[in-house]
Amino acid sequence: MLMVHIKKYYENITNDEIPTVRYDALEVSPVHIHKNKKCHKDAILALGDEIVTHVKLQHPVTVGYTSDIPQGKIAVEP
Repeated sequence: MLMVHIKKYYENITNDEIPTVRYDALEVSPVHIHKNKKCHKDAILALGDEIVTHVKLQHPVTVGYTSDIPQGKIAVEP
């Protein structure tokens, strides 16, 4: 249920719908108590992957990288 809330929260904040084709195809929701544990696990992993993939595509992280390694001591303990 937490993953569904995360998806809804993100969509409300950004006004950007997250497509969940794989999750929807599994036809397992948090309230389907009759489904087995593996079905729920697969659904959670699919939903999580689709959320993360969408966020990464919409908001790519740019990290500066330099190969210059300072010479000498980085940290010194007293």
